[in-house]
Amino acid sequence: MNIRKSVVSLAIATTILAGCGSPAILLTPEENIDTVHLKVEELTDAQLKHWSHDDLLADTIPGMSVDKAYAEIFNKIEALKPTTVIVGVLDSGVDIEHPDLKNVIWTNEDEIPGNGIDDDKNGFVDDIHGWNFLGEANDEQLEFVRILAKGDDGSELYKKAKAEYDEKYQEAVQNKTRYEQILQSVTEADKLLQKELEKETYTAEDLANISSEDPKVQQAAAAMSQMFTFEDSVPALKKDLKEGIEHFTDQLNYNLNKDFDGRSIVGDNPDDINDIGYGNNDVIGDKDHAKHGTHVSGIIAAQRNNNIGMDGVADHVKIMPVRTVPNGDEYDKDVALAIRYAVDNGAKVINGSFGKYYSPHKEWVWEAIKYAASKDVLIVKAAGNESFDLDENNVYPNDSENNSAEIANNFLTVGALNYEYGPEMVAPFSNYGKNNVDVFAPGTKIWSTVPNNEYEYLQGTSMAAPGVAGVAALIRAYYPKLKAGEVKKIIMQSGLTSTANVILGGNPNYKKPFKEASKSGKMVNLYNAMILADKVANGKVKL
Repeated sequence: MNIRKSVVSLAIATTILAGCGSPAILLTPEENIDTVHLKVEELTDAQLKHWSHDDLLADTIPGMSVDKAYAEIFNKIEALKPTTVIVGVLDSGVDIEHPDLKNVIWTNEDEIPGNGIDDDKNGFVDDIHGWNFLGEANDEQLEFVRILAKGDDGSELYKKAKAEYDEKYQEAVQNKTRYEQILQSVTEADKLLQKELEKETYTAEDLANISSEDPKVQQAAAAMSQMFTFEDSVPALKKDLKEGIEHFTDQLNYNLNKDFDGRSIVGDNPDDINDIGYGNNDVIGDKDHAKHGTHVSGIIAAQRNNNIGMDGVADHVKIMPVRTVPNGDEYDKDVALAIRYAVDNGAKVINGSFGKYYSPHKEWVWEAIKYAASKDVLIVKAAGNESFDLDENNVYPNDSENNSAEIANNFLTVGALNYEYGPEMVAPFSNYGKNNVDVFAPGTKIWSTVPNNEYEYLQGTSMAAPGVAGVAALIRAYYPKLKAGEVKKIIMQSGLTSTANVILGGNPNYKKPFKEASKSGKMVNLYNAMILADKVANGKVKL
């Protein structure tokens, strides 16, 4: 195993747990530890499946100290009495039948299932577990392709969209061809190596020990040895390549296809915010397209301590699925109405693991964000996966455009951490920004629920945001009088800091101090967040 050590600077909080039935969590003054030596090893599969819940000091992994919070706070202080918090998951659909999710799905008690009547008069018929604003739609164009499809109006926006389309279309064609060629080469090399080694499965060590003088065998072994730096088995490598081919094929067939119409099946006008009453109550949708939302939901609240699968961050949560995100760019109208639906039906936290870089009706979404703020609802949003500095690039939805003042105090933007502490701590795909990313949280190789009773690793800021949504939900469960804006500040102020210089944008030649990668300069930490929340709730700390 590769073992390396780092010297880091952390700001952490230490605690004294109160006895004698007191609900308070007593906090000593913040302690600065300037020379903590951390050893980082290659993680086992069991460690990878759980790393986001680990503790940086105890486990040498930059997790959110979830296990520590449960062991030292939730499971010890009986006087803390939580309420149930509804978390709206605006996503691709959620497999509400998954055994690790079925007991944590929100149910609308005011609606009678299957009677075809809007019993609770909320404008949505039979919305038992949420709403599906996409109806039967699955695939969609990207927003800049929609702009092109409407025709050349001579605007700068059209010109910008056309330039991006030309670039992205060519990239997709080239990448699809490259992946197909690599898969063919891997398949041929694998067949040759199986014959040479006389076994179907083999390791990198087996390849290193091949002594054949056949140049074809030598070439195959060298090529496959290089491939083993990406995956540890041939089946996993082939799976990755096939998924890549499928991704680029979808881009060409749907996302970048100017002639594709994915919306007409929905039956509304997406450019008319007043054209409502569309969609249906099928919050799962097509299960093949529900993977993302199911994974996100598991990160937040997969049933804890049931001895199956995995544990979500948060107990005392009900997931409200709101199907909003297709395979392509979401519509501003759907996002705005989905936020309002979640707010009006009781959500106190909303997770948004989606985003795009063109937003023709952004004002609709901004109004919905402000509406959520007026109803004391926190929105947790993924920062995006393009390795961009968001202080130089707008991603939508957002609470600030072109570095202007924030439109509301209830919008928290989350970048993604890697499990390897040190220079590579910020995930190479993650967007960042001193002004427009608020915090960072685990987002690389996250294990969670996927449809059909299964589990899978996915990664992205889409996986970082729901971890933070889980933290927010726990704060609101235990301290329901804290406002959304206060919860946001608590999460930002209570995280761990580091003086490490980190690679940003995946560019090894571009490094900055971690504290400059986001507004808070911190990694979200549930343990510290609960301590600070207790102090704020009990009037001992003013934010």
